[in-house]
Amino acid sequence: MAETIAPNELFDNAIEKYQAGESPAKLIPIFIDVCNKSPKLDSAWTCLSWLYLLEDKPQLAIKAALKSMKIDPFDAQTRINLAAAMLEVKQSGVREHIELAKSLVEAAPEVRAQVVANFEDGFSRKPDWASLKRIEKLIFED
Repeated sequence: MAETIAPNELFDNAIEKYQAGESPAKLIPIFIDVCNKSPKLDSAWTCLSWLYLLEDKPQLAIKAALKSMKIDPFDAQTRINLAAAMLEVKQSGVREHIELAKSLVEAAPEVRAQVVANFEDGFSRKPDWASLKRIEKLIFED
């Protein structure tokens, strides 16, 4: 009898693999599985959207970010992911997502710390990520 792993455990294991340097391409199927098993787990959709961005799949990143945003419209990282994907496909409407992310980052030090860490992670994995650099500048400019 095969043991089934709970979606939260699967999610935590995938995050650990990501942090250990596993490639986004190998993690995407795991996050798709988590999202299918727990469709209301907004953090899984946000992670999936990030992985799609790292793999240069902005259209899929938009779809995942929009699903996350429906669950939690006030998640800064989801808004950043969505804005990055929209910039990459030259879609309009980016400003509202950046402005909301900026206000969330300014309002909560823990959100700011997480977003800063995510920018650093993004640039370590994709150093010339133009859309993310642009968003970082817009969020942290005075």
